[in-house]
Amino acid sequence: MNRSIVHMDLDTFFVSCERLHNSKLNGIPVIIGGGERGVVSSCSYEARYFGVRSAMPIKMALRLCPDAKVIHGDYERYSNLSHTVTEIVQEQVPVLEKASIDEFYMDLSGMDKFFGCWKWCQEIAASVTKNTGLPISFALSTNKTVSKIGTGEAKPHGKLEIQEDSIQPFLNPLSIRKIPMVGNVTFQLLSRIGIRTIKTLSEMPVDVLQQMIGKNGKELWKKANGIDESPVVPFHERKSVSKEHTFVNDTMDLPMLKSVISGMAEQLAYQLRQEKWLTCTVMIKIRYANFDTETKQAKVAYTAADHTLSRVALELFQKVYHRRMRLRLVGLRFTNLVHGNHQMNLFEDTEELMNLYQTMDKIKNRFGSNAVGRAAGFNILKV
Repeated sequence: MNRSIVHMDLDTFFVSCERLHNSKLNGIPVIIGGGERGVVSSCSYEARYFGVRSAMPIKMALRLCPDAKVIHGDYERYSNLSHTVTEIVQEQVPVLEKASIDEFYMDLSGMDKFFGCWKWCQEIAASVTKNTGLPISFALSTNKTVSKIGTGEAKPHGKLEIQEDSIQPFLNPLSIRKIPMVGNVTFQLLSRIGIRTIKTLSEMPVDVLQQMIGKNGKELWKKANGIDESPVVPFHERKSVSKEHTFVNDTMDLPMLKSVISGMAEQLAYQLRQEKWLTCTVMIKIRYANFDTETKQAKVAYTAADHTLSRVALELFQKVYHRRMRLRLVGLRFTNLVHGNHQMNLFEDTEELMNLYQTMDKIKNRFGSNAVGRAAGFNILKV
């Protein structure tokens, strides 16, 4: 039995949320992002017409589109609307995967005989727009890769069905950039030997691709040939991430205590970025030698950046640790998580900070989570 996999994506989600809040933004170029040294988190199609793209420095974006309206962004608003959309979709489909704050996969395999997958997709999309006012695009095909590429081609506010016998004709003329796993480095590497379309890539010998780009060569070849067996993973919202450290000997060593907290913040923030979460609540926990336990928490702008989370954690520690007694345990918890592709608080962080985190995360991914870290958290990273 052929699978029926749907990919749905809310069009320019952050911009659409802002336009629901302020109709004066309709029809004009809009950029969501940080200050002058920040980067573009999202932008409207009107801004994209001038060459503005996500992750582009705000200064460059404004040179391309000087009339654009720049908005700082409200991640809490976006999170709430995303949650509403999730509930609407989840009530209507048997298996839902929430891939990010604004995109979803659904497995409707076997449902054609009951209702009709194409008609069902249309009704789900219409229900989202009717109940939230948000535009949404979708594509229906036999696997996640083709459906995701199809949604990209259907945008904005479009719909597309790619049946099994139409998959290769659909993919062949498209740029290899359309394949989800092809980043800029891979694109440049393949372009240098003349591989720019999916058709050319699909005809490459698998062993040659593996020699060029390593273990991902076979997976890339399969995607170029419309092959993707990956399942739709049922969605479960995570509530928090946390760490605790119990000392062998009770201690009042403040520099060491602060170092441990900084290290835990760095490890947890790295976990958030790897799992694509953002947090808006930091909670510190301490336990004295007599087993008295105290906690304190604070709200922050949604982020997964450890320089922000570590600073807040240390501030909370200074407020909660007010007795001159030894501690046996310190703990740190990040709660009120939201899922999204944005690995940091793009509304606050600069391009330089984004590049720093991306580089550090690549090193950690390759050599282990303790391969590189901030000096402030050295103690816990070595524990």
